[in-house]
Amino acid sequence: MQNVLLYLVTVLIWGSTWFAIEFQLGEVAIEVSLFYRFVIAAVLMWLFCLWRRLDMRFSLKQHGFILLLASLNFALNFLLIYQAQQYLSSAMTAIAFTTMLLMNIINTRLFFGSPVAKRIYFGALFGIAGIVVLFWPDLDGIDFSNASLIGLILILAGALSASFGNMVSVRNSRENMPIMQVNAWGMLYGSIVLGLAAWLKGDSFTFSTQPSYILSLLYLAVFGSVIAFASYFALLKKIGPQQASYTIVLFPLVAVLLSTLFEGFVWSLYTLSGFALVLLGNVLVLTPFERIKPLLQRRRALPSSL
Repeated sequence: MQNVLLYLVTVLIWGSTWFAIEFQLGEVAIEVSLFYRFVIAAVLMWLFCLWRRLDMRFSLKQHGFILLLASLNFALNFLLIYQAQQYLSSAMTAIAFTTMLLMNIINTRLFFGSPVAKRIYFGALFGIAGIVVLFWPDLDGIDFSNASLIGLILILAGALSASFGNMVSVRNSRENMPIMQVNAWGMLYGSIVLGLAAWLKGDSFTFSTQPSYILSLLYLAVFGSVIAFASYFALLKKIGPQQASYTIVLFPLVAVLLSTLFEGFVWSLYTLSGFALVLLGNVLVLTPFERIKPLLQRRRALPSSL
């Protein structure tokens, strides 16, 4: 039940952040907006850890891996995503980012030698196919101009960065490094990396007083960073990167629901078919058929009661 709750929290929050990011683009430089986001997140995480009197001490080697995690997951990943959404729609970036599911499967095999069940490959393919069908009207006839290609390359690079960050998170979990303290340090390091990136680029640390900017910034910091990352990294530890990363495939579905409620999105055959394919993929990935089959065979072997 706890895994289901973590799964739902991650999907619902991160699925809505694609929409919130749109309000961050424009007046304030991307690096600066991300710097603000992770400074707020880091402060909240540190206050929580200090309130709970959690042990914040790590070895120098552990700090190195936390810095690597922060650079990949909290800095480079989001820099690439925000940049990509300047060239592509949020729907397109969400679709392309689902490739992280396959990247996680491959990287788990490469870095940890973990066997990958065939059902996970099939589930991933069904899920990605569902996303493609869901947004086929947007994909059909897309013009791969220079801007589109740049956006596609950026979002794929962001997905790869996030996947490598997931591998670091798995490594840290196997070393029994506590998630909350790692995230607190990681978001602090992430904000420092983002601040340095903004400074090196020569960005001005301006701030927008538009309500949409402030509200989306707070939502992205509190929910999109603090709560969602804690939930997702907990999932990585509990069920592994292959199953946990399937949340990425479901993000665009949340975007469609939000668009239906607030933007008058009209459902079509593509929408229904895409949902069906993604749900089928979800079942294939999350259902351990190889464990269920022996149980069913044993049950059939039991003598029936008279």
